Amino acid sequence: MNKNYEILEFHKILDMLANLSANEITREKVKSIVPTSDLADARAEMEKTNDALQLSIQFGAPPFHAFQDMRMSLRRAKSGARLSLKDLLEIATVLRQVQALSDWYDRCSGIDSSLDDLFGRLAPVPFLLEKLDRSILSEEEIADAASPALADIRRKIGRSRQKLRDTLDNMMRRQDVQECLQDSRVTLRDGRFVLPVRAEHRGKIPGLVHDTSATGQTLFIEPIAVVDANNDIRLLEIQEAEEIERIIAALCEECGTWSDAIIQDHEVCAELNLYFAKARLAEQMHAFAPILSDDGVIALKKARHPLIPYRKAVPISFTLGEPYRALIITGPNTGGKTVALKTCGLLTLMAMSGMLIPAAEGSRISVFRHVLADIGDTQSIEQNLSTFSAHMRSVIEILDQADDSSLVLLDELGSGTDPVEGAALAETIIERLKDNGAKLMVSTHYQELKLYATQQPDVENASCEFDLETLRPTYRLILGSPGKSNAFAISEGLGLPRDLIQKAEALVSEENVRFEQAVSQLEETRKTLERERSDMQQALEQAKSDAQALREERSRMEKDKEAIMEQARLEAMRIVETTKAQSNEMLTELDQLRKEKERAAFAEDVIRAKGDVKRGFRKLYETANPLTESADSDYVLPRELQIGDTVLMADTQQKAIVAGKPDKSGMVFLQMGAMRTKAPIGKLRLVAGVEEKKKSQQKQKQCTSAGRVSAQAARRGTMELDIRGCTCDEGVYQMDAFLDRAVISHVGTVTIIHGKGTGLLRKAIHKRLKQLKYVKSFRLGTFGEGEDGVTIVSLE
Repeated sequence: MNKNYEILEFHKILDMLANLSANEITREKVKSIVPTSDLADARAEMEKTNDALQLSIQFGAPPFHAFQDMRMSLRRAKSGARLSLKDLLEIATVLRQVQALSDWYDRCSGIDSSLDDLFGRLAPVPFLLEKLDRSILSEEEIADAASPALADIRRKIGRSRQKLRDTLDNMMRRQDVQECLQDSRVTLRDGRFVLPVRAEHRGKIPGLVHDTSATGQTLFIEPIAVVDANNDIRLLEIQEAEEIERIIAALCEECGTWSDAIIQDHEVCAELNLYFAKARLAEQMHAFAPILSDDGVIALKKARHPLIPYRKAVPISFTLGEPYRALIITGPNTGGKTVALKTCGLLTLMAMSGMLIPAAEGSRISVFRHVLADIGDTQSIEQNLSTFSAHMRSVIEILDQADDSSLVLLDELGSGTDPVEGAALAETIIERLKDNGAKLMVSTHYQELKLYATQQPDVENASCEFDLETLRPTYRLILGSPGKSNAFAISEGLGLPRDLIQKAEALVSEENVRFEQAVSQLEETRKTLERERSDMQQALEQAKSDAQALREERSRMEKDKEAIMEQARLEAMRIVETTKAQSNEMLTELDQLRKEKERAAFAEDVIRAKGDVKRGFRKLYETANPLTESADSDYVLPRELQIGDTVLMADTQQKAIVAGKPDKSGMVFLQMGAMRTKAPIGKLRLVAGVEEKKKSQQKQKQCTSAGRVSAQAARRGTMELDIRGCTCDEGVYQMDAFLDRAVISHVGTVTIIHGKGTGLLRKAIHKRLKQLKYVKSFRLGTFGEGEDGVTIVSLE
């Protein structure tokens, strides 16, 4: 592997990827991965990995089997060679993998992805897979179902062996034979059934001796009576072996015929496994696809080192290449400078290899021709190289290779020698790399490089944050601010005597002290600004949350307003309809009075009519002004409320139907037309008695003026009655009067419009219709007639 890639530990990423691969071919492909500097290739690989991740999220990861590399065996089968049963089983595993991937992809139909071409190249051979599965049981055994001939031969062998055993068992039951046997068990020798006979009884059982025991005391004799049967079994076994060879040869020939297609499937499966292994690695790292370019710009957001556990890694954010080409990172030892360098280099190599990176969405990575790194201690005793010499040798190689398409990462540049000379060398090396067009990140402790970064427009300072209170690094990367090494603070925290630290501080030059003080002030200002920014961010989030809550409240109020307006509209319609009906009644009454003005009781009728008009208007006024005080505050219900009772609400003077029993808190559910509400039982007045009295008075009035009602009914006969919004008692009363007039007017069919609502009014209407003798039949309306909201009545 490239030395620079090893320094950045790219091989460890490949090892992680190889461990997620299912087969050896894929692992070989992983080992051969080389980051590409071609933008189109890198984007294509990245797209395939990202599509594999999206498909896995949406449909679940496809199944991958640990199949062996069977390409050579398939080529041998194509040339006519015989394969072992183990090879055929491995080929079946490859075919099973192809079939599983093809079936999985069928579930993803309709989803366009960059993997369509690979999945489209899969060519399953289901009939060959079925034949191999049916024919082979294990690496040593062929199944009976491999061919009808094999099954027939094995059945014959089974029957012959059973018949031979029965013959031997019968022979062993004889007394003269039992005396000769060493053991009462039939055994096998050289594939033939024999009896264990004692040596001294050799002549008593005629037959062929096949073997003797180790002591010579037992002879294994094949009785003459079963020699032919054993010969028959032997012939059948030969036929079985020949049939098995024929079956294996046919299977090998079949595999050879399809070898090219299976070899291609083999490679496609391995390639698909590679992309889905990359997707699985991305899932483990919580990785996303970065924006790829070739302009040398890197912009990482909340990037984590991929080899540090996700929950332990501290995310860092920085940019490189625009507007500055070099980043000088300073700060204490073990503060995270080296990790920042490796994170930048390693994520760049991963993106160039088509892998997703552990950074937030919107991160940006550029492909480079060279990724060059000098990180860590590379001293060598064998080569007689000191730390400084080893670093300088690496830097010289980097200077020779670096160009305008290079990312250079230098750790502790110029260290290991005199600080003044080392700082001067570091500055000139950075200048040369900039002149070559390279983008570079450099970590250092030199004050001179901190000053250099503040003076150059294309160089930026960065620091690894250190908490002086806990004397521990936070590992956060802060852009725009140089960092202190904090050597004195760290040493004191480790237990170095205070007097030694004070002497050391006195030896620091005044210029360095002033610079460190300026850096400290700058750091304090940065922390203050960061706290203020955090507070402002929290205030902004709170303001957004409050604004969202206000919008939701306003939306709710708008909905409530619409509901109230709708209720008011329905109430207004009800009032208008009620007023219209009462006005029609008054007009009818006045018309009748006009016709009877010559009667003696005319004056009394006029006085009564005026009283009815005043009462009617007073009732309308009360209806239009529902929020009136109840005059009978000491009212007590005459009995317990029942479901279906008509009650009057004392505070609104509106009628409602009791729709539920009172609960423990004294609240009762009420039905007011289409609206369901809840009211305290103390504010309800039972009006069933009042309604019955009014009904009785109206009936009496009807009797006294039967003549004029009859005449008027004949004149005002109609086909429809609308009682929507009425209580059950009111509706039934109006329907009785309406049907009476309809009968007098000889109307055959009428329509009662009662609405759907809770269904209480409809039930009361139907109950009353069943009691009326002049009602021939009634039914609910059909489509176009009003459906369940109307009842069609046929009269006699």
